[in-house]
Parts: sequence; structure tokens; C-alpha cells
Amino acid sequence: MPGIDECLLEAMALPGARGASLVDWTSGLALGTAGDSPTGDHETTAAETAELARAAAEFDSFTTTGETSGAIPGDGPPVEDLIVTTRAGFHVLRFVQTSFDSSVFLHLWLDRDSGNLALARLRLRDLAERLVLG
Repeated sequence: MPGIDECLLEAMALPGARGASLVDWTSGLALGTAGDSPTGDHETTAAETAELARAAAEFDSFTTTGETSGAIPGDGPPVEDLIVTTRAGFHVLRFVQTSFDSSVFLHLWLDRDSGNLALARLRLRDLAERLVLG
């Protein structure tokens, strides 16, 4: 089971990966980083992506489960992942279930031309499930 550094290195091995980080969305702090940052500063990127993650995790429009959904309230983070596409790349934020408050996510920044969004999403899910925190 990988720790933070190993997890981020595995994420960076994905095709088109430009940068990766593990972020606490309640504080906006990067718990670990690898590669580049879209802003040139990992801490700024962590704070900005934390705002997006916090909004998605706290707004009822994204967290309320429908009757046909198999989700169980309180069974892990309320959102699985977020995908933001830009003209130059993709940003995938994968929420990580933890034994404490589940307020962390993996952020992977991919190059649009060489990145594989579907593969990245699947691999981040796997990494989030295997990640050991604490």
C-alpha cells in the first residue's frame, strides 16, 4: 500500500501527467506534490483546487443521493471525482476516503494532447483506494 510520495509518483507515471498533489480541502494545504503546477506554485494550486473541491463536496446539488442511487449517506466522501477540462489540459480531482474526516483529494494535471482522461480516472480511483495516510 503506497504512502503519499509513492502514490504521487505512480500518478506521475500516467501518460501526459504534468503534476500531481494530495490536498486537504478543508485547509487548502498540499500534503504532497510531484511534477509541475499549472500556476508555477503548488501551494497556490492546492488552495485554488481546494475551493473547487469544497464547493462540490458541500453543495446539495452534488451530494444529495437519488432514490435510484446505490450511495449510502456517510459512506465515504460525498463526491467521487471532479473533472475540469481546459484548452490545454485536464484536471482530475479524486476524493480519498480516510479513517478520519475524508477531507483530502488527489489532484492530477494532465496535458490535453498526450493525456488519457479515462485511464487517469481509473488509475486515480485505484490509487485513492490503496493510499495509506497516517
